[in-house]
Amino acid sequence: MEIIGLVVVALIVAIAVFLVLLYNNLVQLRNRIDNAWAQVDVQLQRRLDLIPNLVETVKGYATHEEGTLTAVIQARGAAMGASTPEDKMAAENFLSGTLKSLFAVSEAYPTLKADANFRELQAELANTEDKISYMRQSYNDCVMMYNNAIQTFPGVLVAGMFGFTRRESFDADASARTAPQVSFSK
Repeated sequence: MEIIGLVVVALIVAIAVFLVLLYNNLVQLRNRIDNAWAQVDVQLQRRLDLIPNLVETVKGYATHEEGTLTAVIQARGAAMGASTPEDKMAAENFLSGTLKSLFAVSEAYPTLKADANFRELQAELANTEDKISYMRQSYNDCVMMYNNAIQTFPGVLVAGMFGFTRRESFDADASARTAPQVSFSK
């Protein structure tokens, strides 16, 4: 009888240790997502900080492109006002599309393209876009690992008990996948 009691206690301890390890793994994966999002957010903020200088530089050369400049400013405002990761993802995708339009407009202005300040801002923004792309990939990898962990056995058992929920990846929307249409005809 004593051996059966020890086996039962050992089994209970083994299950408890397993559940603790599984729970801790889910917490670590969730924290990786939060950290990856923070890295994305840093780069998104860097891009938002560059845009006003870029817009002001373009204004000096392309005064009749008010619609494009206004769209960029509004998209930047929407991105700054977004609070949840999902809202930020949508706003940032829209902002990417408006920036493509802005750079397409700059092609029509040789003096703007030759401006050192514009070229420097454009290079900084391109560098930041590359970092955003890399950070999005890292974030999406973390989300995939976490979602797999909470949706597969045995993680699905612990995830449900402790409120671990599925996270969304950062996908480019359709407008970010297409080239902007720019027309200089009046």
